[in-house]
Amino acid sequence: MAIEKSTQSSIKINEEPQFVKKKFAMPHIYVILFLFIILASIATYIVPAGVYEQVPGPEGRTTIDPNSYQRVKQTAVGLTEFMTAIPRGLVAAGEVVFFTFIIGGIFAVIRKTGLIEIGVDRLTRKFASRSIVLIPVLIVVFATVCSLIGTQELSLVYVPVILPLMIALGYDSVVAAAVALVATTAGFMTGFLNPINTGLGQKISGLPVFSGIELRIIAFVVFVLAGIIYIIRYAQKVKRNPEASLVYEEDSRKRTVYLNKSAINKCHATTRQKAASVVLIGIFSLLVYGVLAKGWFMLEMSGLFIIMGIVVGLIAGLKLTDICEGFNEGFREVLVGAIIIGIARAVAVVMEDGQVMDTVVHSLGAFVGEFPAVFSAIGMFIVQMLFNFLIPSGSGQALVTMPIMAPLSDLIGVTRQTAVLAYQFGDGLGNILFPTSGYFMATLALAGVSWQKWARFYLPLFLIWFSLAVVFLLIAQTIQWNG
Repeated sequence: MAIEKSTQSSIKINEEPQFVKKKFAMPHIYVILFLFIILASIATYIVPAGVYEQVPGPEGRTTIDPNSYQRVKQTAVGLTEFMTAIPRGLVAAGEVVFFTFIIGGIFAVIRKTGLIEIGVDRLTRKFASRSIVLIPVLIVVFATVCSLIGTQELSLVYVPVILPLMIALGYDSVVAAAVALVATTAGFMTGFLNPINTGLGQKISGLPVFSGIELRIIAFVVFVLAGIIYIIRYAQKVKRNPEASLVYEEDSRKRTVYLNKSAINKCHATTRQKAASVVLIGIFSLLVYGVLAKGWFMLEMSGLFIIMGIVVGLIAGLKLTDICEGFNEGFREVLVGAIIIGIARAVAVVMEDGQVMDTVVHSLGAFVGEFPAVFSAIGMFIVQMLFNFLIPSGSGQALVTMPIMAPLSDLIGVTRQTAVLAYQFGDGLGNILFPTSGYFMATLALAGVSWQKWARFYLPLFLIWFSLAVVFLLIAQTIQWNG
């Protein structure tokens, strides 16, 4: 009987409910963006509507007259506008959405030809004993290119190329995304010869184009070096313990495809694959020429990529059906990222509908003027970074904010050169954090990294870069830098 009681007692104890503390889970990115759309819609009822007069600006672009702000009749977003915000966001961001699909498709086709596997095999063998060296080399190259031509969108081209390589070398998808995104962002926001933000910002501010290059080069070196050290520390941790990767489970298929391939068989290119490689390099050269000399952007690049997929695929020996299926596979891989781009654009669409965007700009400009003189440049930096959430385009943000910030800087004792630097830092830091940045979300989609996982990786570096930006602005303000 004693045994029976003991058994029954044991059963009762085991049957007692176990209370497990649930960990906080970041909401899905769709939920986060939808909440932003709701908040933007509510703001159209609370924030007074206002507009600036638009006038011709540098290089034929449209800018605003900083003295022309006036209140207008409230045009709050109604049910129909709210209901159609996401579809209209997808339409407004159509160029980026389409480009994302095409990039995904083209690299799936090239993957089918075997060219990526061959390239990865050769680079893996070359850097097998010193793989960590490849990371700073790629970052310096990508950052320099972006600092010269100002195209952060090249991240979309870099990631599919280096992703298999990073996996093969024992790293993960976050490292691949970071090499592309951190490098291009560091180069873009310090842009010593960047026409997109430095050149345009200085033109609007009435400064000699690319003046003050010395301080910007120092900032370039410091920001790039901080990014290299940060990425290498994470990469080495993943190399030592793959399970420490933020995307360990998500990368399982990629590891099966790419990891240790070189340890089994050396890849040899066929005659057709060699010919396809030559054509591929030729088309990429044409792409670079078009971007630099002809001003090509996403539409022209998308069209060239479609031709590239067909031509390279046929030369490498793929059938038309294989090429079509390759595009379909690539489209599926980037579907979520492409949709996110359109949803994010809906936030700005709603604010434009309610005519509160210009009011936000006007209020933020007045806000900066309230800062003590020594901190005014930092106030400009913070305002620019907040505004970057609404307008992630570097040139778009310059055209909207710099006509206000440039004359405001004269009134509060900040040099115009420092005001431009504050704009550069403010625009750059948020470009790879805010989900409203189209090319950024598209790049994450290509890398197979969720925004939530990326935010966990990037936030410490964001704080480091933020602190460095504050230091540079305080130095510029203290010496009254005017380049």
